[in-house]
Amino acid sequence: MASQDWFDKDFYKVLGVGKDADEASLKKAYRKLARQFHPDSNPGNAAAEAKFKEISEAYSVLSDSQQRREYDQIRAMGSGARFAAGGTGQGGFEDVFGGMFAGSGGGRRGAYSNGNFDDIFSMFGGGGGGFGQPTGGFRGFGGPTPGRDVTASTTIDFVTATKGDTVRLQGADGRPLNVKIPAGVQDGQKIKLRGKGEPSPDGGEPGDLVLTVAVRKHPVFEREGLDLKVAVPVTFAEAALGATIEVPTLGGEPVRLKVAPGTSSGKVLRVKDRGVSTSKGTGDLLARIEVVVPARLTPEQRELLEKFVAAGPAENPRRELLERARGV
Repeated sequence: MASQDWFDKDFYKVLGVGKDADEASLKKAYRKLARQFHPDSNPGNAAAEAKFKEISEAYSVLSDSQQRREYDQIRAMGSGARFAAGGTGQGGFEDVFGGMFAGSGGGRRGAYSNGNFDDIFSMFGGGGGGFGQPTGGFRGFGGPTPGRDVTASTTIDFVTATKGDTVRLQGADGRPLNVKIPAGVQDGQKIKLRGKGEPSPDGGEPGDLVLTVAVRKHPVFEREGLDLKVAVPVTFAEAALGATIEVPTLGGEPVRLKVAPGTSSGKVLRVKDRGVSTSKGTGDLLARIEVVVPARLTPEQRELLEKFVAAGPAENPRRELLERARGV
């Protein structure tokens, strides 16, 4: 969405980058400046808030390939030129676009009488409407121009992402904004909030806010689709003889599970309907057994364990592995 005040704004200078800066350089410069001037870091500082909005506008334009092309084309026509009403007077349309109609036979005014408005504005992504169309904004055709979408990001904890909640964020205009986080949102997922972006410059629909959600890791649980995974340690005796153990659940009381005699590390026990619950369904809790071998043995324990081994039968759990490796 081209804007007439782009002539006066050097977005490259605002971000401190060159005109040939790539996307990565733009993002790096924007993030550095945004952290420095963000209103949260400068409460009550009107100058910092204004600078933050200026930085956001510059990045919004330059990070969009189409808008960046329009901006570069406008700036190339001549710094400081502005549009005047009716296309007359000093610094109006004639100063900006007059050189585009060489050989028209009628000078600059003659060029406009040829009805070439479509050619003039084709660089801004459209044509065919001229200035006769009502409520066309800067583009001059097709109705009001929608506001630009705004991108933002937030980080939430694992439980909020799993259960869902309403979080309070700061909107593009600096005002607080309540955002409903749906149950089951995943790390990196985008949420679109309609009408929460930039307002239209000419009475159209406002843009949207596209929110990217980052989810903090949980110290115990991991997520796989709608399932939750947890590693559960058991002793050598519990694994060998069998036992009933307690397994934690997310935000609830532990559940009791039976470990069968002779259970090895890696065995997964499933608890139905204790995973992530969304409108698409509910997952399970997957408890992965990890047999813990004692790091230290008392002399009595060592003696008993040696008697256990001597009692047999003699087993080599690696025999099959070695045979497959030799191709036997």
